[in-house]
Amino acid sequence: MKQLADDIWQLKGRMPFPNAINTYLVRDVLIDAGARFDGKVILRELKDREVTTHAITHAHPDHLGSSKLVCETLGIPYWVPELDVPAAENTDLIAELQPQSAMGRFFIKTMNGPSHPVDRALVEGDVVAGFQVLFTPGHSKGHVSYWREADRVLILGDVLNNMDIYTGIPGLREPKKAVTPDPVENRRSIKRLGPLEPALVLFGHGAPLRDTKKFVDFCASVPA
Repeated sequence: MKQLADDIWQLKGRMPFPNAINTYLVRDVLIDAGARFDGKVILRELKDREVTTHAITHAHPDHLGSSKLVCETLGIPYWVPELDVPAAENTDLIAELQPQSAMGRFFIKTMNGPSHPVDRALVEGDVVAGFQVLFTPGHSKGHVSYWREADRVLILGDVLNNMDIYTGIPGLREPKKAVTPDPVENRRSIKRLGPLEPALVLFGHGAPLRDTKKFVDFCASVPA
């Protein structure tokens, strides 16, 4: 587990190369829970940590795949973006909400985990471990990001990726259309995040980014 900022740690994960599927511990809140094969690794890394809550950025298989295992093992509540609650409580629905593509089907088949009851639906303006919830839909219907203005840290899930999820090549990219139901709406969310001028950006896929100008310029370059 690597500390990235005050009260923020990045877990190693199970994938053979770093930053492929990211999960974060923010104070005592686990943000995202990887794919279904990540659970044991996540729990091992959290073994000596106090974790009181599990929250996700969005209801996709590589972000909630191990949510049930984590919540039941640690006995903690499950917080999910309001519009993604149905998919979190019935993960079979995720297939219906995704673009009908070969990659999307493979993604769901290999990574999706079991359903788990949601204890709290997150909405715009809620506060989670000192971070404000921002509604940033497009990559999923209810996708949210987490923003801490005090030191300008942004956890944006998959609004953007900082690597190509097919090849592993680093760099800022829009999420793949094969796993993004509404790319146009997602671009509106990108446009919302750029003006925040974050000092540290944490992605669902890809390495942390501390180059504010690079992030702002990329967001501005995305077509409306």
